[in-house]
Amino acid sequence: MFHIELTDTDLWNAIRSDDQHAFNRLFDKYWVSVYKTGYKYLKDKEASQEIVHDIFLSIWNRRHTLEIASFRSFLLTATRYQIYSRQKSKQTFVTVANETLGNEFMSYSEADTKIRQSELYQQLNSTLLQLPKRCQEIFRLSRFEYMSNDEIAIRLGISKRTVENQLTMALKHLRLHIKNGSVVILLLILINAETHL
Repeated sequence: MFHIELTDTDLWNAIRSDDQHAFNRLFDKYWVSVYKTGYKYLKDKEASQEIVHDIFLSIWNRRHTLEIASFRSFLLTATRYQIYSRQKSKQTFVTVANETLGNEFMSYSEADTKIRQSELYQQLNSTLLQLPKRCQEIFRLSRFEYMSNDEIAIRLGISKRTVENQLTMALKHLRLHIKNGSVVILLLILINAETHL
C-alpha cells in the first residue's frame, strides 16, 4: 500500500511497473478535475464521464510507452483535445482552451503541439489511404467536415446503415494500423466520436 507522501512521479513509476493500486491513486486524485473541466464547457454529464474514462483507460493501456514528465500537464493536454473533439468548430476549441486552462497551459509547448498535430495528420492520412475510396470519403465527411450520418447518406445517395458500417470499418482500421504512442490524442478524438454516431 502507498503512503500519502508519494508524489505523482513515484506513482507513475509504479504504474509503469503494472501497479494497479498506484493507478487508482492517481485516478482518484485527478478524475474530478478532468470531469469538471469537461462538464463546465460541454454541459453533458455522460460526455464528461466518457472523457475521464477514455483518458485514463488510454494511460493505463499505454503505460509502458508513455513518457509523462508532468501528470497534471499531460491531463490538461488530453482534456483539451477531448473537449475539442466534441466541439463543432476550431474557433470554439481555441476559446474553450483559453478560458479553461489559462495562460499557463496555453504557453505550454504550443509550437511543439502544432508540429505534433501536423505529424499526426500526416500519419492519419497515410493510414486512411489504405482504405477503399468510399470509406475514406465517408470518414472525412464525418470527422473533418462534422457531417451527421444522415447528412452523409443524403449527400452520397446511400443508406445511413452503410455510412455507419463504413465508419466502423475505418475506425477499426485506424486502431489496428496506428500503433505509435505519439498519436494517442488524435485517436482519442476519432475513436471517441463513435459514441456520437
